[in-house]
Amino acid sequence: MTETAVLGGGCFWCLDGVYRQMHGITSVISGYAGGVVQHPTYEQVCSGQTGHAEVVKLEWDPHVLDYRRILESFFILHDPTTLNRQGHDIGSQYRSVVFYTSPRQDNIAKEVIQAVTDTNLWGAKPVTEVVALDTFWPAEPEHQNYYALHPNAGYCRAVIAPKLAKARQELGTMLRSSP
Repeated sequence: MTETAVLGGGCFWCLDGVYRQMHGITSVISGYAGGVVQHPTYEQVCSGQTGHAEVVKLEWDPHVLDYRRILESFFILHDPTTLNRQGHDIGSQYRSVVFYTSPRQDNIAKEVIQAVTDTNLWGAKPVTEVVALDTFWPAEPEHQNYYALHPNAGYCRAVIAPKLAKARQELGTMLRSSP
């Protein structure tokens, strides 16, 4: 039996690239959540007019990895203190958001955000939204497993590769030994 989480922390290619390498994660799907348009396209979401965030839907084996640890890694992988932005990616589709699927996930998300706040991990208070998941829309096929399929693309080299390096340093044994 697996569990499911939906997280948004900037461009979904970045989170996808790291979570695919994490022990216990059995599935990663890039997609969209939190908006008002049904079956949104990448172009629609990038316009900032649909209200969706770029997200990853994770499935994992709870005997190997727990939700709290997934969220702790999430807050290491992106800057949760910048409203509607991650680096040069700007817009509400890049917001920091946890879409919970149960009251338990809601409570754990709020506890982890409080811990991030208390430890001053990022030097400022997180602006991460915690909202119930309504609908998850998978992104188009060309957005799935993007980093593995395009490691030499400019965005992958300039943005994703450094995030993976940071993840290796910060998360250590949580990641598989080879990319």
